[in-house]
Amino acid sequence: MKSRSDAFVSRVARVAATTLLALAGTAQATAPGPAEEQGRRAGAAGTTPSFVSVTPIYQAPADLEDGGDVQFGGVVFRGGVLSDLGGGMRGGITLIYDYLDYSFSNPTVFNSNAPWGILQRYGVATPLSFSIGNGWILGATPSLEWFRENGASSSDSLTWGATFTGSRRFENGNMIGLGLAVFDRLEETLVFPFLTVDWRLGDRWRLVNPLASGPTGPAGLELDLELDGGWSAGFGAAWRTLRFRLSESGPTPNGIGEERGMPVFLRVTHRIGNQATLHLYGGVVLNGQLRVEDASGQVLREDDRDPAPLFGATFTARF
Repeated sequence: MKSRSDAFVSRVARVAATTLLALAGTAQATAPGPAEEQGRRAGAAGTTPSFVSVTPIYQAPADLEDGGDVQFGGVVFRGGVLSDLGGGMRGGITLIYDYLDYSFSNPTVFNSNAPWGILQRYGVATPLSFSIGNGWILGATPSLEWFRENGASSSDSLTWGATFTGSRRFENGNMIGLGLAVFDRLEETLVFPFLTVDWRLGDRWRLVNPLASGPTGPAGLELDLELDGGWSAGFGAAWRTLRFRLSESGPTPNGIGEERGMPVFLRVTHRIGNQATLHLYGGVVLNGQLRVEDASGQVLREDDRDPAPLFGATFTARF
């Protein structure tokens, strides 16, 4: 059972997570467009037309409140292209693939059975933006994703929706904007506002959203410090939620699994020439929770997770 101090920390973390969610949306919200964001993080002037990234990720074992522990490792792939369509319009496409392998040890609340194992997500997003003058840009990013445990039905694993943004970039290069995200995610509909920001605080400091293709996802805020020699560093926090269809032959046939948490992280980045970037991450995932629902979205079991160490690296190449 949790102590009073643990319960207090949990409440504080939940408030912080809710605030981040309201500010930045969920991990599905990817604004600005992926190729544009990759160019910004590389320090490039303007937008690189295409990119590919690979992110190995490892979340170390962490105890579950009611007994047992959980860990996972995997890899996240992203690839995209963004083109100038003329008339102040830009459009592109981003391909998405995740592979996550979970390992459970005696999870008591789940009857000592692993509630899920290997997860795969694949999908496509199509960012569009329109310049309407005076620095204002309107954007829309519809997306389709299939997120499921191995053995789950693809037709029952579809997640779809879109983000809509309005932002202004000022003459000094600073940008701030608001957006609205609407997603249908496996018996659950989410509608929420979020913030996009790229704001210089000094010669070397900048407030930004985390890298969309990194291990934390973009749903948060990060303080970025530019260093010499092609290096930079950052400190931030994000809100991450994964929701997926469970195997037809597992402990909860055709059910729904969900993991959520708040990564707090340090990032060190090195720019490799003009076309490649390496981001290294280390941190901890706070306020973790795992949940299993039946096929219609009714909660069957859930358990809180202790803080979990998180490590990752994102290599991005631009063309």
